[in-house]
Amino acid sequence: MLDFPKRLKQKLEERVKEDSLRVLDYEQGLVDFTSNDYLGLAKDETLFSKTFQLLLTKNIAENGATGSRLLTGNHSLYETLESLLSSFHMAESALVFNSGYDANIGFFSSVPLRGDLIFYDELVHASIRDGMAMSNAKSYKFPHNDITGLQEKISAVLKGSKPEKDAEIYIVTESVFSMDGDSPDLKALAQFCTNNKYRLIVDEAHAVGIFGKNGEGLVQELKLQGNVFARIVTFGKALGAHGAAILGPSSLTAYLLNFARSFIYSTGLSPHCIATVISSYEYLKDDSQEERQRLKRNINFFKEKAVKLNLQEHFVVSNSAIHSYIISDNTRVKSVSKKLKDKGFNVKAILYPTVPLGQERLRFCIHSTNSEEEIGLVLELLSNYL
Repeated sequence: MLDFPKRLKQKLEERVKEDSLRVLDYEQGLVDFTSNDYLGLAKDETLFSKTFQLLLTKNIAENGATGSRLLTGNHSLYETLESLLSSFHMAESALVFNSGYDANIGFFSSVPLRGDLIFYDELVHASIRDGMAMSNAKSYKFPHNDITGLQEKISAVLKGSKPEKDAEIYIVTESVFSMDGDSPDLKALAQFCTNNKYRLIVDEAHAVGIFGKNGEGLVQELKLQGNVFARIVTFGKALGAHGAAILGPSSLTAYLLNFARSFIYSTGLSPHCIATVISSYEYLKDDSQEERQRLKRNINFFKEKAVKLNLQEHFVVSNSAIHSYIISDNTRVKSVSKKLKDKGFNVKAILYPTVPLGQERLRFCIHSTNSEEEIGLVLELLSNYL
């Protein structure tokens, strides 16, 4: 047997020492307060049947895409989905990627060019950070949800070095942050970018399906789609499927087709996967009102119950389906998570280094399928264990 590299072994040992070693787990039979399946669509039998019927109607009986979309993988359902996305999200164009990670990698590694500047919220997703790391543009973080801090950072950078001619400035944020569940002041941020001719990019992964008249996302709920250069929407959260899309002008789609390597060199999604996304969007348009209202009631009940139990002090303020309770120290937060699991509740501990040291937390994801009894009991147990 070959020896494992010493330095790699040391890094694993460090994780063990920090009590932060990641392992795969298989949870079954627990009340779900962890998944991103906010509307319960991932396991919805009606949606499963509609997807199958769509494939039958289109006379599609293929298991895979057979190649990248630029070769043989661009089956007819892609055109249907991208047209649906453009209409639903009031965007000029849409381009589907294999995942939110691929979309962010593809966009940020190719769109901002050498000489351009990127200013990003310090809590943006790892996929955005990885994409920026692959870019030739310089990137700078600004304090979380702090427009004044953003203005100061831009002023300091521009004072230190004059941008090249035709250089672009990109401002990057999320409409709902994946770990805190909070949101920036998108109206103020959009106005700031419009006034200064900066390009605003918003990741809507955790907002689609929840915010907006039919789940279009927070950008459309605030009627800001005309002020945003690009939106990233994903299908693996509230839509219960898989994949993602970048929404923007048609010229952006053409550019990504030619220069986004994560798009160019990836095998396309299967027809079944695309059909599932189409069915999920049709559900959002026609049938989701009751389910989304139930989710909003559950979110409100969760917040009210937390106040009654005097737990609100350590919860990050959030109006979304994500509510994080800060319990610093990896070992301590894992202990509380295990106690909840032993009582039948799946509430994952989010550990350092996924979140900053001292910001370890229990991350509660609320679903339309949770009952008030389940929500009340899990919070009562949390209160007892603390």
